[in-house]
Amino acid sequence: MQAAQATRAPQASQEPFAGRRRRRHASLALVAGAVLALGSVAPASADEQETDALWIAAPYDLVLPTADAQGNAVGNTVDVKLGHDNTHNTITGGKLTVDATELANVADVTWPSDCVPAADALTATCDFGSLNTGPYETVAEIGLRAKAGAPADATGTLHLTADADSSFGPLTGYPADTQISLGDGPDLGVNQLPYRTDVQPGTDLAQPIRLTNHGNRTADRTLLTLFASHGLDLAQRFGNCTYLDADATTNQSGTTAVCVLDKPVEPGQEYDLSAAGAVRATDAALYERFDYSVDPYSDEAYQQAISGRPFVQGTGADLVPAAVPAARTLSAAAEPDLNTGDNYRSTQITATNKADLVTLASDITSAAPGDTVTARVGVKNNGPAWVASLGAGASVATLDVRLPEGTTVTAAPAGCDQAGPNRYTCRTPILLWEKARSTFDFTLRVDSVVPGGAKGSVATLNDDPELRISAFDPQLANNTAEFTLSGS
Repeated sequence: MQAAQATRAPQASQEPFAGRRRRRHASLALVAGAVLALGSVAPASADEQETDALWIAAPYDLVLPTADAQGNAVGNTVDVKLGHDNTHNTITGGKLTVDATELANVADVTWPSDCVPAADALTATCDFGSLNTGPYETVAEIGLRAKAGAPADATGTLHLTADADSSFGPLTGYPADTQISLGDGPDLGVNQLPYRTDVQPGTDLAQPIRLTNHGNRTADRTLLTLFASHGLDLAQRFGNCTYLDADATTNQSGTTAVCVLDKPVEPGQEYDLSAAGAVRATDAALYERFDYSVDPYSDEAYQQAISGRPFVQGTGADLVPAAVPAARTLSAAAEPDLNTGDNYRSTQITATNKADLVTLASDITSAAPGDTVTARVGVKNNGPAWVASLGAGASVATLDVRLPEGTTVTAAPAGCDQAGPNRYTCRTPILLWEKARSTFDFTLRVDSVVPGGAKGSVATLNDDPELRISAFDPQLANNTAEFTLSGS
């Protein structure tokens, strides 16, 4: 199975399936390595450094299905990606070197068109062009197929190195390896859907999910799990799926569907599950995510996916209608999936929408020295969109709270850290539904009452790089509020 082990990897997304089972595989596992590069180009600003890191990302391991008696085998692909960090550095191109000599008795290699193999056909150099500083970019897809006659316990390692030219000078990625082994069993996988941006609320989105069996055994039944965040509506409710809808009170941040597909998936077969991926962006859509995963069906896996939560059966037609043979019972054991690294995928859908955050604070009157009072501050989302950071897990808003002169905080609320005398930084949860609010209650002892009243304030901080308020809030003027503590 593909393991999650890396020298350095991108920040992992938070799992949106509230209460679902802990997956036995790591989604999109990466192996990565880097070395700092030294250059001779002067930085453009004091903050800029003449360093960058080139990262190689590839599966940590991959299991190939063994060949049949005739020497035929289902192939798979090692997707090699590269990335780098410094936005001030320009990567103009470079070379990826692939060494597959350890696979000589394990697998046959198919090189992509941008790779030039050596005479032994087991090593190659692959050219790549410029790289951005965002998501990792695929630079080579190396095809592998179990060699005829190779035993199921055969293993070998694919070695990867990379060098790049940049405006800071040459960069060298730390070597990365992919462990290759052979095995028998089904190997279900789904394709990666592209990210979508500038989606208008009310738009219907087609998402062509493809289910493939890369293994050498049939998967009799498939467990399909879907998650559509709150700003997305699933287009259909299928009869062979159960649904748990988004609910602000239970912190269920979207709709989860668990489907049982009865159609057998034979080795090399591919099925279109586009109907399952069809969604509509609602009026609340802003930063959305859609997750989808497949596993060979088992009763245990199904119960773990449901996790005792109140799912409701769909009433429409089945997603993949197929009769279940009488000989196959619901308790039939499933063969383990050879590679689970491609069983789970996630995509982002960003809508062209706004959410108006408004800070909240109330005056405190008739206070006297020695009194204990409550200062309630917070933020409300006037919509129309909800705001959620389901990937980075950033707070929707970070509040700078300044409490009135003449008071002492005797109890600060959870989520707030002291930043100075009578000053606190408070962080909201990672999602705030439309028309919802997040508040913080400070317990204050009144030590003295300032003539004319003492001012307190609350303001949002708009500099979180993971979730900038200014990117979605059209009225920053109402992101600051004052309140007064006064005597009778």
